[in-house]
Amino acid sequence: MPLPASLPGSWEYDVPTMGSKRLPPDAGYGRALTNQGYSFEAAVADLVDNSIDADADAITVLFLRDADRIVSLLVADNGRGLDTDGLDHAMTVGRRRKYGSHALGMYGTGLKAASLSQARSLTLISRTESSRAAGRKLTAESLEDGFRCDTVDPDFAQHQFDAYDGLIEGQGTIVRWDRVRAFETVASGQSEQFLSKSIGRLETHLGLFLHRFLSNGLRLDIAVWDVSAEEETDHISVDSLDPFGYKVPGRAGYPRKFVSPVEGIGQVDLEAHIWPAKSNLAGFRQIGPVNDRQGFYFYRNDRLVQAGGWSNLRTPESHLALARVAVDLPKNDSDVFSLTVKKDGVQVTPAFTLAVEQATDAAGHTFRSYLADAEAAYRDGTSRSVIDRPAVIEPGKGFDPKIKRAVLEELPFKKSENPIRIEWTDLPADQFFQLDRASNIILLNRVFRDDFNDGQRGGSNDAPVTKALLYLLLQDSFGLGRWEKRRSDRIEYWNAVLLAAAHAQRERRTRAKH
Repeated sequence: MPLPASLPGSWEYDVPTMGSKRLPPDAGYGRALTNQGYSFEAAVADLVDNSIDADADAITVLFLRDADRIVSLLVADNGRGLDTDGLDHAMTVGRRRKYGSHALGMYGTGLKAASLSQARSLTLISRTESSRAAGRKLTAESLEDGFRCDTVDPDFAQHQFDAYDGLIEGQGTIVRWDRVRAFETVASGQSEQFLSKSIGRLETHLGLFLHRFLSNGLRLDIAVWDVSAEEETDHISVDSLDPFGYKVPGRAGYPRKFVSPVEGIGQVDLEAHIWPAKSNLAGFRQIGPVNDRQGFYFYRNDRLVQAGGWSNLRTPESHLALARVAVDLPKNDSDVFSLTVKKDGVQVTPAFTLAVEQATDAAGHTFRSYLADAEAAYRDGTSRSVIDRPAVIEPGKGFDPKIKRAVLEELPFKKSENPIRIEWTDLPADQFFQLDRASNIILLNRVFRDDFNDGQRGGSNDAPVTKALLYLLLQDSFGLGRWEKRRSDRIEYWNAVLLAAAHAQRERRTRAKH
């Protein structure tokens, strides 16, 4: 429809109003809150962000299982905790709070949206130095019932803290998810495989997006606790996965710092890196497809919020796979950069991409020349020959994650084989180890476990040196169709020698006690 020849009245830059009324959210908003598109890993990372904002330096993500069922997930920290008013504020849907300039939180919705996107029940339990343990509980049903929040029985809240006394000695917080949708879909007999994959993905995600905090001393663990057996069945420490953690750059003179004059906010620094070609380091290969990980790495208060992508500057190309650029977002809010609620991406305006094209370093090099150097490093690298190492079966449960990562960085894996597990069990007195070749398991004689852990209670990833040596010794004994007599004899004399060594270890430990 064509516009009239003239519009009545004068143009108003602000629409006039008269009076107002409050419109509380409809109960249906609760359903929208639970459908924010969080991945499992991003949702857990949001909870860890809250722990860091609470000044926690030790955080544990704990999967609870009951035999073959996975029942709950907890995130426990030793941060400053919340009193009853703080609990009410934290569980109020739609309530905004003031965030400090260094906080990881932004919108005030992360705890509820992240949790209820994964679970039908969210419980928050906390205590401070001056307040007793208390808790609040939200469920999908209570949200639809007028945003009702239930008060947790104080005795139960205290019992939760008593159960995690090793981590939370005074103040701290526990976030608990029950009726987790993903857990309820795990078929009988599949929980071990589900946990292995879920923990692997979670370890990679947290190690990458929180790598600066982990490098600066944050202790972040992922564990599995069997509630019926009352024992820990798996425990790993999350290590930093630095996307810029190469030892030698792929091009001399890098990294370089480019300066971009962004209209409206001033200078934005771009730290341009070039990885060495064909690197097998975890920070290059283990954080996703390398072509997807080229481009910009945006950080907000040291927390990675976008891992790769060129943000409309250009499209990903294989010959730029070695190019990664670190960008610390400005402290002040800006229309140029918009962070997603899930903190897994940054939207930029054309002001940023135009500024990048004009960026230069102190020597006058342009950003375009950086891209050309990255492309040249890639082409040079692909023309070099390398020694092919034999593929191995990857180490699995029972091996410390550092061992798994080191093997992956040094050797290619056989894709068709299940990982090799290693575990302590009861064996005859004349054997240090046995092989369960059908299930890809190295079995160690439990009687020697204390000797290899200095008498302390060992976790599932204990005795890392012993287990790593056994893996290197025995990994090629799995995945074989035919079992040769010569190989069987070799296993026998290895067992005899290692059994003698284990007895020697025990005697030394006994003498040291006396």
